[in-house]
Amino acid sequence: MIPGFQILFEEGPCLVVCKPPGLPTQAPPGIDSLEVRIKSFLKHRDAPPHDVYLGIPHRLDRPASGAIVFATRRRAAHKLARQFEHREIKKLYWALVENLPDPPAGTWQDHLRKVYGKPQAEVVPPDHPEARLAVLHYRTLASTPHGAWLEIQLETGRTHQIRIQAASRGHPLLGDSQYGSTVPFGPQTADERLRAIALHARMIEFRHPTTKDLVSVTAPAPDFWEKLP
Repeated sequence: MIPGFQILFEEGPCLVVCKPPGLPTQAPPGIDSLEVRIKSFLKHRDAPPHDVYLGIPHRLDRPASGAIVFATRRRAAHKLARQFEHREIKKLYWALVENLPDPPAGTWQDHLRKVYGKPQAEVVPPDHPEARLAVLHYRTLASTPHGAWLEIQLETGRTHQIRIQAASRGHPLLGDSQYGSTVPFGPQTADERLRAIALHARMIEFRHPTTKDLVSVTAPAPDFWEKLP
């Protein structure tokens, strides 16, 4: 365990870590982020004679946690990015939502748009000029005091896709006040930007950019997932 994040897999130019909730994947200069922490760690550990390169082919929302893959060489980053572009990477998420979905398993399909100037998405009609198709598949793993524990597989990757698709059906993620949740989740820090929502990137599966081996990595959920009220 390394302060600030946990390494789940490392082989050649490929690195998978577990992002803690409340930490942005990237941020403007001078602001703490997962990118800053990993670069600092690699520079300290490996002492390279040049600046540390870190390719970021995908991201996780700041209040979410879980598995995220990076590349330490440009060629590897390009190959991983192509896998994301062609939807060749499998990602499974855990989400704790309010109320029980009916049916307990199925597919949600919507058209979404990113709200201009805001870190937010909304559901729009299919003929909206900014509409982008969003599809996910879900199944209920268990019921909880507030609703359900879901496993979700994304078919598309839109801004806040899981959060808005669930919330628009009356199932906001616990802790996600931005999309209507009234149930606190995780440590209630004074700074709301550091708080978690109940969204965890549980598993990621991809082809290693160098060896072409199939890599499957599972990320442990934060401890407070097991301490639901």
